[in-house]
Amino acid sequence: MKARWLIVLIALICGVANADGVAWDDLSGDQQKVLNAFSEGWDQLPADRQQRLATGAQRWSAMSTAERDAARQRFAQWRNLSDERRALIRERYEIYRQLSPEQQSRIRDNYRKYKQLNRERRKQLRDRYQNMSPEERAAMRERLRQYRERTNRAPRDRAQKPDRRR
Repeated sequence: MKARWLIVLIALICGVANADGVAWDDLSGDQQKVLNAFSEGWDQLPADRQQRLATGAQRWSAMSTAERDAARQRFAQWRNLSDERRALIRERYEIYRQLSPEQQSRIRDNYRKYKQLNRERRKQLRDRYQNMSPEERAAMRERLRQYRERTNRAPRDRAQKPDRRR
């Protein structure tokens, strides 16, 4: 039962729509095994949902035992979230998906750097941000935006100026 819901979650997150859907007989044996709970009504499912479920089942079959355990744990955490929190996460994910690849990469890099900080430093940063007023947060975001613009332009500006060190 949990595996079924996990597959549904994975399918929703990573799905790709296919107008024709996926015939049950076209699924691999592993996919059919994972999606067995859907076998009776497979033909009644919308084509895009069939595709998402098939893709999710394929990914599930390719996972190691440790990866499956981790996925089950994440799904359990997801199910324990409030509806409001899940809606917020979905909304932020959609915003993230609409960002350019460069922006997405910057966010992933910043997250990796944050996760590498020790626990105490992460707590300090969280507390500092949470104690800011909305105006202070906006000012901080603006300073960061200006900093990024300066640092992104600096190499181009130097390349355009003649070298006067000679």
